[in-house]
Amino acid sequence: MTTVLIVDDQPMQRFGFRMLLESQDDMTVAGEAGNGSEAIRMTAELHPDVVLMDIRMPGLDGIEATRRIIASGARTRVLILTTFDLDEYAYDGLRAGASGFLIKDALPEELLSGIRAVASGDAVVAPSLTRRLLDTYADHLPASGSSPADPANHPRLASLTEREREILTVIGQGWTNAEIASRLHLAESTVKTHVGRVLAKTGARDRVQAVILAYDTRLVRPS
Repeated sequence: MTTVLIVDDQPMQRFGFRMLLESQDDMTVAGEAGNGSEAIRMTAELHPDVVLMDIRMPGLDGIEATRRIIASGARTRVLILTTFDLDEYAYDGLRAGASGFLIKDALPEELLSGIRAVASGDAVVAPSLTRRLLDTYADHLPASGSSPADPANHPRLASLTEREREILTVIGQGWTNAEIASRLHLAESTVKTHVGRVLAKTGARDRVQAVILAYDTRLVRPS
């Protein structure tokens, strides 16, 4: 059973989400929050599998709430709801640690499949779309002086083998497992093993965060 915390400042919006989620045999609503501060408190109390997080709310917004939930070390994953697929809010949400984002007018089945994907440890956003977001908002990336000029010196990459570093680079370029297998002449099962090791060694929560890491460490640069 996947437990979900609904975070939105609009009561009718929360009601609609609750009705949809409670119609599913494999989901239950852990609670509802009307702002970011409540979301942080209730996540700490209820330990939901997924937080369905609105962005624009009074007081503490969804971006900062996501950042604090992730920073707390909670196992909870955050799914951001945004208005446009390539807006700055989606970008900020992913960089805050969200495992993905969905457009607010997504179809019910898309929302449900997104929640299930995030709960199982997958990322909802395709790596190629994450790269488009990072390219679009490249000016938000840290200044080059704030991280090592040579990616080899970055502490989060230090334990990677040469092959794993190569895998992280192409993940950052938006390649799927099938594309990596085809272009690097590897079995797809081998690729999955490499990806899993890259995530574990770098501390990336999912593939989306691995793309962001590849940009932050300059393995991949904006196109």
